[in-house]
Amino acid sequence: MPAPPTLTRGFTGRPTGSGAGGVIWVEEDQGSVRGTDLPTTVLMENRNGLAVEATLTHATGTAEREAPLTRLDRRKANRRITLGADKAYDVTAFVGDLRARGVTPHIAVNGTVSKLGKVRKPAIDEQTISHPGYAISQLCRKRIEEVFGWIKAVAGFAGVKVRGRPNVDTTFTPAVAAYNLICIPKLLARPAT
Repeated sequence: MPAPPTLTRGFTGRPTGSGAGGVIWVEEDQGSVRGTDLPTTVLMENRNGLAVEATLTHATGTAEREAPLTRLDRRKANRRITLGADKAYDVTAFVGDLRARGVTPHIAVNGTVSKLGKVRKPAIDEQTISHPGYAISQLCRKRIEEVFGWIKAVAGFAGVKVRGRPNVDTTFTPAVAAYNLICIPKLLARPAT
């Protein structure tokens, strides 16, 4: 009998963060595992839009930010990369952890206004925000939503029909891999730039 699947898998055969683009995106989506307390996190290579890894985490409030750090710890630090994420990741501790690992955070700024009218101070510094690469990363940001949209609409993952972390992972991981299989022929047909 084969060994049970692990909860974090790579799909492209490359180590995390070594994609050709040098930019990786992480996104969590609690709604994709409706009826469970298992938010999903997908790591996407920015140049081609392929999902590199997918993980299920327990909803602890910090697990969504700890999952990408665990992935980055496994990476061979051969060159500097950037990591983009939505504004939920705009937390000083997370940004500091990324910088300690040699990763430039391209995280969307959480500029919410409090009830008292004060604008929240972002964890990202002005130098990073003003860099042209940050603006390009923000334009590419929406591509991660294509992964979740396809998994929910086409792969039927909008409502999971199984319970338990191993069972949900057994259905979620192949759905993410199937997304890559759908994208690869389109990438191969595209002319090289």
